[in-house]
Amino acid sequence: MTLKDRDKKHLWHPLKQHQLNPESLAIVKAKGCILMDEDGNEYIDAIASWYTCMYGHCNDYITSRVSNQMQQLDHVMFSDFTHEPAVKLSEELIKILPNNQNKIYFNDNGSTAVEAAIKMALQFYFNKGEKRSTFIAFENGFHGDTFGAMGVSGLSVYNGPFEDFLIEVKRIPTPDGTNQTEILNLLKQYTSEFKMAGFIYEPLIQGAAGMKIHDAVGLNLILEYFKSQNILTIADEVMTGFGKTGNYFASDYIETKPDIICLSKALTAGLLPMAITSCTQDIYDGFLSDDISKGFFHCHTYSANPVACAAAIAGIELLTSEDIQKSIKRIEQSHKAFKNIIKNHPKVKTARFLGVIFALDLNTKMDRYGDLRDKLLKFFMDNGVFLRPLGNTIYIQVPYVITKKQLNKVYRIIEDALDII
Repeated sequence: MTLKDRDKKHLWHPLKQHQLNPESLAIVKAKGCILMDEDGNEYIDAIASWYTCMYGHCNDYITSRVSNQMQQLDHVMFSDFTHEPAVKLSEELIKILPNNQNKIYFNDNGSTAVEAAIKMALQFYFNKGEKRSTFIAFENGFHGDTFGAMGVSGLSVYNGPFEDFLIEVKRIPTPDGTNQTEILNLLKQYTSEFKMAGFIYEPLIQGAAGMKIHDAVGLNLILEYFKSQNILTIADEVMTGFGKTGNYFASDYIETKPDIICLSKALTAGLLPMAITSCTQDIYDGFLSDDISKGFFHCHTYSANPVACAAAIAGIELLTSEDIQKSIKRIEQSHKAFKNIIKNHPKVKTARFLGVIFALDLNTKMDRYGDLRDKLLKFFMDNGVFLRPLGNTIYIQVPYVITKKQLNKVYRIIEDALDII
């Protein structure tokens, strides 16, 4: 019996209507940018398995470091203990994070990194005797699937059945270079009517919304306004972090830095689940008290798992290496050239890129999960490339180790796909 057949017996996959899409492709091996299925077919992983395996699958440098750590210390609870991998990771992260960040809090995944950030913001004011319960977020933002993270997200395809149970959020459009005055007027209205605890945002690029890029100058004006109003700002860098936008973090492009940053995905190079919520010293100090109840009583069983920390340290070492930095610039230049070619295609509405992220919008209306999207996904897979369209957006987010030949194949298959639309 094949893996695909065995899978159907007990497994329930995410983001899938099993009555309509009964099969899941069985992957048995991965190396570099290549995935191999149980029939021996190979696929270029052109989205780095949801933006995680940025240094390639089964990277020898990372797996060797993880293997060594497994022989030394596999896991220990982090509430009462500490260990070298966690301490070392905090030191290495602080070196590359925006310079106002000073404290590191461990979580399990991107959603829980956001969950912790939301709770930090709410309790920060609560500890000061202020009850603030409302957040501001961008339209069409996505921050995760747990309840707090889902509450500040704005994609109804994920939130529909739960909207009556979510926290209060006021939404604003993303800045496009022309609507700053409109947004600032809206912010003044909201902050006068509601007790705001924080603003959560995906800096510069909204991933699940279709890799929509917004204006850095406008975002900086928004952040400056919140600073002036003593409202905390939370940058969700789960997707954008660790080099994908060309800088270590998307927040590096923006003068005004966030109070809190959420990290996951490429943090551990796709090897193990882990996330981090970093914050300023001021946020941390807001939880210091002789009253134990003012501490941050939020914890995950696998917080700061030593093996995951070892993977993250190795990933940062690769990220900051000359070779990976050169690769990021090489991919960025390739994307620029492809954009200049594809932007004039009659079936392409717009094309854009930032760092290793490339996206184009098709000149056709598509459901986020519909027949045309499924047809495109099948075409890509049949031609040996794993691309996962977001509605009418086709996007690329390749591992940094992709070869020129592999990347050119990705571009070629996208061009070929336009002929079937």
